Amino acid sequence: MNQKRFEKPKAYRFKRFAKKAYSAFNSMHKVVNIGVISGCMLTFAHSTQTSAQNKINAGDNQKVTEKELEEVTVTASRVELSLNQSPKLVTVITRSEIDRAPIQSIQDLLNYVSGIDVQQRGGHGVQADISIRGGSFDQTAILLNGVNLSNPQTGHYSFDIPINLSDIERIEIIHGPSSIIYGASAFSGGINIITRKDLDHKAYVKVEAGSYGLFGAEANGVYGNKDVSSRLSAGYSRSDGYISNSDYDIFNLLWQTRLNVEKSKVDIQLGYSDKQFGANTFYSAAYPNQQDKTKSYFGSVKGEVGNKLKFIPLVYWNRHDDNFQLNKYSDGHNFHQTDVYGSNLNLQYHSNIGITTFGAEFRNEGIKSNVLGLPMKSADGKYTKSDSRTNISYALEHNLLLDRFSLTAGILANYNTALKGKYKFYPSINMSYQLLDELKVYTSWNKATRMPTFTDLYYTTVTHISNYDLKPEDSESFELGFKYNTPLLKAYATGYIMKGKNLIDWIKRTADDEKWESMNLTEIDKQGVELGASLSLYKLFPNLDPSTTLKLGYTRLHQKKNSDDYISNYTLNYLRDKLTVGLNHPIYKGLSASWNFRWQKRMGTYLKYEDLKPTVQVPYPAFSTLDVRLDWKFQDFAVNLTANNIFNKKYFDLGNVPQAGFWLIGGISYTLK
Repeated sequence: MNQKRFEKPKAYRFKRFAKKAYSAFNSMHKVVNIGVISGCMLTFAHSTQTSAQNKINAGDNQKVTEKELEEVTVTASRVELSLNQSPKLVTVITRSEIDRAPIQSIQDLLNYVSGIDVQQRGGHGVQADISIRGGSFDQTAILLNGVNLSNPQTGHYSFDIPINLSDIERIEIIHGPSSIIYGASAFSGGINIITRKDLDHKAYVKVEAGSYGLFGAEANGVYGNKDVSSRLSAGYSRSDGYISNSDYDIFNLLWQTRLNVEKSKVDIQLGYSDKQFGANTFYSAAYPNQQDKTKSYFGSVKGEVGNKLKFIPLVYWNRHDDNFQLNKYSDGHNFHQTDVYGSNLNLQYHSNIGITTFGAEFRNEGIKSNVLGLPMKSADGKYTKSDSRTNISYALEHNLLLDRFSLTAGILANYNTALKGKYKFYPSINMSYQLLDELKVYTSWNKATRMPTFTDLYYTTVTHISNYDLKPEDSESFELGFKYNTPLLKAYATGYIMKGKNLIDWIKRTADDEKWESMNLTEIDKQGVELGASLSLYKLFPNLDPSTTLKLGYTRLHQKKNSDDYISNYTLNYLRDKLTVGLNHPIYKGLSASWNFRWQKRMGTYLKYEDLKPTVQVPYPAFSTLDVRLDWKFQDFAVNLTANNIFNKKYFDLGNVPQAGFWLIGGISYTLK
């Protein structure tokens, strides 16, 4: 194929970095806006300060021309495409942003993305519900290196994944329905966590301590050559908790190996995660002594072979064990074990008319439990109930990449054995056009679906009533956006309309009802806007360090429901407004600071509890928080000091579940090159 015909003349790559995506930006000392299409457009990617290895100063950076960026690719779609090649809003959080953020977990990090609603129950990665564009936490697909780890029992556990912050290369967040990219579960969007594969160091170790008995440690080792590279990492964190019964104990272990055979490669992943935590009022404010223990096991093998015709097969398995107690001082336990295994095959063909892909996926989801599922003929140890279902899908997509215009069109055919019906089809069309060198317009239209979780179908207890007859959710979304890109200012503006049908929620018909009931809401229509800007202060004030940046994001969502005046536990309590501000700047000789401000307003109401009894229905109050992190780097050591919620603001993301006030954490790390 004639590659030049389909590549933008100004999309380039640093050849000195041997195809390592984003390594180009790490040496540029400037903010880079990565706009991508084919299912995504990267909004902003920030770079770190130049390391001693690169030995490139600020003056040298200005001599770097755009022509050196030739083939930088991203992986947030079925096809790896270079910059500025297709229309769908995608936020990318880079390695450097993660390094300097005042966070302890991925969930904490996502709080700083204006388009993400993070409803934390416990801090620092204990448990959080992550949603996009007003969707529920069950409507967001969670992936690790392209492997879908969304939990079919409940989205509460979708982030029980074996990964440490030091493992992450970047995070790609697709805004809006993305079934053709990530599968049927990507109803309102998807989050793909991509791990590091580089060999830039031999070993890394970090320890930290802080308020409320917090202690954490991470370590990893890397070995490799041109034929094989391996990485083993482990992480541990604990805390006594900021209120009664909010303690936690978390351990993660991840092993990765990449085999390079001529022009082919094989990626192997194995992971294990163990969590134990006090779940104070997590699922019902009437029970403050809830407790949860979870374990996750994960393995996958992914290959890639071919050039003009590329084969990308994948097989994976993920198990999640859950031991939940509504009252940890009683003998009552809810035991659940979910097993998800599947295989994908993605074929890519490069021709004179673009890139054509065909994908097929087989995914089986099963559960054994003493609460969820249908009665077993004979008990399996502590499990007395079970259920399983298989999802089969086929996707066809074509990418037409011209000089100033690109088009991605495709369709997903999806079948689930639980429905006992025919295949359903979900089309997708995405287009972009470069109006000016600095200005691009993009638009998209997508349809998506989601199956009820096993919790939606079967969770009947003293606090909840399930509904076995729930229908799958369906959505249709239209989006129109603009992106402006200059060395001084990178900005975007996106508007969207989303129509949802048969959306699933847990509701109460009146405040006097004792139990939550799962049901399909008739219809919910959403209209929203997302705005963002990144300003390179170095361009305005040349005396500043090139890494000095100011980043702003704002989202506004309006939701109209066609249902009765139910009391909603999730879907109707949507995040209407969210404003985020981030400032990164150096202070003096290796000392730098990162500030992150967040303000948000949630619609809907919650049932306020006093003395473990429901009282009145009250609206969610608006709130704001401010976090700061100081970093001091010298040689191969790095010292950091993080202050979260520095004004000790009292707030909550979910009614009756208070979040932590001021929390001080300090740490030190060492990297062996």
